[in-house]
Amino acid sequence: MNVSLPTISNALHVGLDDISWALNVYLILFAALTIPLTRLAEVYGIQKGFLLGVILFGMGSIVSAAAPALNILLIGRAIQSIGAAIVFPLAMTLAISLVNDDHRTGMIGILGITQGIVGALGPTIGGIVTQFLGWRWIFLINVPLVIIMLVLGMIYLTLKHEVQHKQRLDVWGAILSIIFLSSLSIGLIQGRVWGWHAWLTITCFGLSSMSFILFLIVEQRSVNPMVPLQLFKNRVFSISAIIIILSNLFLVATTVILPTYFTSIAGFDALHASLLVAPISLAIFIFSPISGFAQAIIQPKWLLTLGFLIMTCGYLWLANGALVNQTQTILSGTMVGMGYGLIAGPILVIAAGSLHGKLLTASQSVTSVLRQVGAMLAVAIFITSLYGNLALSKKQSQSYAESSVNKLAIPSEQKITMIGKIAHKSHDDHFIQTDTTALPREISDSIKDIEIHTTVLLRSSFEKLYAISVPFLLMCAVLSLFLKEKQPL
Repeated sequence: MNVSLPTISNALHVGLDDISWALNVYLILFAALTIPLTRLAEVYGIQKGFLLGVILFGMGSIVSAAAPALNILLIGRAIQSIGAAIVFPLAMTLAISLVNDDHRTGMIGILGITQGIVGALGPTIGGIVTQFLGWRWIFLINVPLVIIMLVLGMIYLTLKHEVQHKQRLDVWGAILSIIFLSSLSIGLIQGRVWGWHAWLTITCFGLSSMSFILFLIVEQRSVNPMVPLQLFKNRVFSISAIIIILSNLFLVATTVILPTYFTSIAGFDALHASLLVAPISLAIFIFSPISGFAQAIIQPKWLLTLGFLIMTCGYLWLANGALVNQTQTILSGTMVGMGYGLIAGPILVIAAGSLHGKLLTASQSVTSVLRQVGAMLAVAIFITSLYGNLALSKKQSQSYAESSVNKLAIPSEQKITMIGKIAHKSHDDHFIQTDTTALPREISDSIKDIEIHTTVLLRSSFEKLYAISVPFLLMCAVLSLFLKEKQPL
């Protein structure tokens, strides 16, 4: 949906800050509700819960597609998110339960591959669908898929004979987990808008911290905890959890930041931008299966380390000139996708390959939430840093423009007018070069020089983000080396 936001914003006549809540609502509810809804489904039947989630996702898609105004779109997105919060982890659990223990590793590997691929396909599909069919079709495209899932579910799932596991619900654990994850999500998403030192942001993070501490206390004492803390006593799962968050953070940072650069600075339309990001998806599509099969002959920790090192190379290239040339952008993006693909295949196998029963089910909901946390961290860190970098670049550009214009041999009134127009243009969301064909040669050359200088400064705002990320990617590569063979739980 990310690349379609400007189109939806224009169609519904609302600002980008308002329309961004169509993303925010989805992320917040998904993060907050995944764990408690998954546990609820365990009580009343995983298969029934799965189909209910599919229905809700389909209903939310229809409401979103038909939305005449922002408030209806937000309702549709909320329903979608609740459905996805149920479907995502339960689909994983159902798929793993279909095979015996000898084939579990292969099934988990396949699930990891599909999760890696879909995370990168979004911007490309969104751009193509929006360009050729219109933004409402990014929701309507779900409807036939939902119908197929429901039909197959009714045929193949044993709904009537499904065993229900009657157990006491961890109500306080559910409430505290919702408060913790929702306040954390809101703080990460809205921190840039409110200001990181604003009382609203501090309140969100304070509430999140307190509820997390209380959650740990409750879970430690609960007979049937919402999240078995035993999961995190295992070093392999804990390190895997960190890697899941960070790998998704660095993937989303690329698939979100690059389209923004292409549309806002390079001047491409949404389709062109999405196609330039498409090689990331293609590389994940190719290398996720390769890494899945390679686990039979190469220790997973080496695949993860290699993946992070290749992502580091892609980030280094993006930080040092790749954005100047479309071919280099495609190749560097391919390296990022290739690296993530090598990580996506093994990581779920390492994290959950030896788990059974409640721990297996809990691990799927936890890893689903961790992926969303990684995405939200990417938005919070990279978008906030980007806005800061752009503000500084625009200030430097304005200073350079004033210096250049003051050197021109033109009347003072004309200089003031030019400087005012340049200042006004610098505040636009999209940088568009000025048509100088009708202007005098001296003024035309000066404007071209100013805009070239401005483009370089704005591009450097993006390049700095990738340069700063390199040490952290290298830390991830080192962290991967501490993963040992999976330990039974």
